Amino acid sequence: MHWLPLAFAMEFGFGQLFKWSERRDHYAPVVVSTNYLVLTALLATYYLNRGELSIDGRTALLGLVTGTVFICSMLTMTRALTLVKASAVLTAFRLALVVPTAVSALVWNEPFTDMQAIGALLALVALVLMTRDAGALLHLGTMRNLALVLLVFCLQGISLTCLRWVQYAGLGSDQPKFLMVTGLVAGIWGALFLLVNRRRPKKGELATGAGIGVYNLAALLVILVALGQVPGTIFFPMMGCTVVVLDNLAARFLWKERLAPATLAGITLALAAIFITL
Repeated sequence: MHWLPLAFAMEFGFGQLFKWSERRDHYAPVVVSTNYLVLTALLATYYLNRGELSIDGRTALLGLVTGTVFICSMLTMTRALTLVKASAVLTAFRLALVVPTAVSALVWNEPFTDMQAIGALLALVALVLMTRDAGALLHLGTMRNLALVLLVFCLQGISLTCLRWVQYAGLGSDQPKFLMVTGLVAGIWGALFLLVNRRRPKKGELATGAGIGVYNLAALLVILVALGQVPGTIFFPMMGCTVVVLDNLAARFLWKERLAPATLAGITLALAAIFITL
């Protein structure tokens, strides 16, 4: 359990770094792609110096799947944010924790008591309340918008499930190599996306992406360690609530944004959900 606060804090920091980047008008696909390539370069350099760069087939396969899903999830979300009301996209992105929670309980038979189920339900309600104008999900307008939001939900849910899958795939000792392959695949797909769209990266975007890549490496390692100690049925609802609570507090006190009464109610409900789940 002692890894949970650090994992949640690292995930919160990752989101804040991207918000900082967004406020400087950095092109998200450049930042995301650079982040993954730097993450991979750091791990590859480490293993190359140790003469341990070899990768088994199982690690390569899971890294290939995860890297592809990761970059598709991020590119889809950034695209959706330009076409659909941001609150609807972010609500779908946050509610995606339902997917790994359900898979953990139904596929991997992880414990899910009645109290944990109540806590998870409260967490979902809290997430909706803490997302400004989450009712936008009910007014998406066109089938295209609905499809985009559903795609964001599914891809993010699969991304989180892939992280949980690492333990059940028997990659506990190969987690860094799994991340190395994941980052390489995601970075290559991202670079191809930029090439096809003829988008030339700016120095500031590359520097920001590199810094986030270093941070992301540490954050993902901590999350994987935490998932090795705590069932996904507990980890994902708690992470969702904790990170969004911190996001809203940062919005109020760091970014000087006003919080609606519904948001404050959601924060209170989220704290109750965390207490019940624990």
